[in-house]
Amino acid sequence: MVQISVLRGIKPDADAGMRESMPVNLEPVAIENGVSSGYLISTPGITSLTSASGADRGGVFWNDACYRVIGNGLYKLVGSALTFIGTVPDDGKPVAMDYSFDRLAIASAGRLLYLTGGVLTAVSDADLGTVKDMIWIDGYFMTTDGTYLVVTELNDPFSVLPNKYGSSEADPDPVMGVIKIREEVYACNRYTIEVFQNVGGNGFPFQRIITAMIPKGIVGTKAKCAFVETFAFVGSGRNEAVSIYLAGPGQSIPITTNAIDAELQALTDEEQTAIELEAVIRSSEQRLYVHLPNKTLVYSFQASKKAGFPVWHVLAGGIMADQAYPLRHYVMADGRYVGGSADGRIGYLDDGVSTHFGEAAGWQFETVYIYNKGGFIVHEVELVATTGRAEFATDPKCFMSWSRDGTTFSQERAIGQGKTGERRKRLIWRPCCRSANYMNLRFRGANTAIASIMRLEANIEALR
Repeated sequence: MVQISVLRGIKPDADAGMRESMPVNLEPVAIENGVSSGYLISTPGITSLTSASGADRGGVFWNDACYRVIGNGLYKLVGSALTFIGTVPDDGKPVAMDYSFDRLAIASAGRLLYLTGGVLTAVSDADLGTVKDMIWIDGYFMTTDGTYLVVTELNDPFSVLPNKYGSSEADPDPVMGVIKIREEVYACNRYTIEVFQNVGGNGFPFQRIITAMIPKGIVGTKAKCAFVETFAFVGSGRNEAVSIYLAGPGQSIPITTNAIDAELQALTDEEQTAIELEAVIRSSEQRLYVHLPNKTLVYSFQASKKAGFPVWHVLAGGIMADQAYPLRHYVMADGRYVGGSADGRIGYLDDGVSTHFGEAAGWQFETVYIYNKGGFIVHEVELVATTGRAEFATDPKCFMSWSRDGTTFSQERAIGQGKTGERRKRLIWRPCCRSANYMNLRFRGANTAIASIMRLEANIEALR
């Protein structure tokens, strides 16, 4: 029997001929388990909490509660109880939320609003300008209108003085957003990222650290997030293709593969602008979620360190895994990550289920190529996996197909994945298929069973 890796795969590509394939709704785990050096496990499902009218646009945990903007409403979520607080302007885009010692700030549709004492109030000072992004740092609420960095007054957060504007001047590119890391402000422009520190004074209180500039920028306001004690971002330098990086001191560290870059470069400029990044840290793994219009790409930091190469997988919705992943804007509340969907459903990541809001989600992975110069016959294939963990009264199926040319796949062959309690069931196919030189395999399922795929073995007869 020949062991075939399940952590990485290859798939047909119309442009490149072949590309690395990422597992869909299965997460690679690079840990020796006695059966293999790594395995695939079902990604957490989504359990519903409540819902509201409108798209979920962001959230934050403040004063022992989760606050979320859904549509044009600000809500307080405690457990599964959702309470309406007030109305915010709605442009259909994600909001920025941050807080000081005594107030919650919301940047929405170009406006800045504060929640304090249970009252939601908008900042009306004309000197504030349009608000594209916002953070709180050292007593200031800092915003950007795309050209300037603007701070509110220390003793009056409703007031802005025009002589206290700052600017990011290393390149005439627009400011896309701001982020705070280690008490420093990173002004994320389209092609550069500049770092500022608080030096006080009568004018703009932050001074640029010239030697810390990163010669790459971000594609959109939400295309950055704090991650592994620095921040990750999607962007590029001038005349460069878009990619994903970790920010370093005056440098950027790429963490993508060719397959990830291909996904990004297939998007239009407008779709790239709408990319959202967020971090999820759970089960001893630090994960970076890159939300695209039609799917979510996930980078596993610890697994990448152990494997020695970037480890990515894909999250998608729908029984065929061909829809956008529904949950975004995660907030750690009550010991779990709570998020929202584009249709106003609120739920949390749940390791105990594999469904998304009660709906079945498909999974899929491909293998690397099996090769023999003189050809071969595949007599038997076995997925060594945990079985019998399906929901009661369901009979999940697992499908296998193969490709002899790297372009088209055979008709799928289905076997049962194990009903409830069938934990000794073995997943074995006997395709007896022949290849002249190379072949790769594809496995998929569309069910409600939680899977852990530890090993793939094949009985292969070489023809020369």
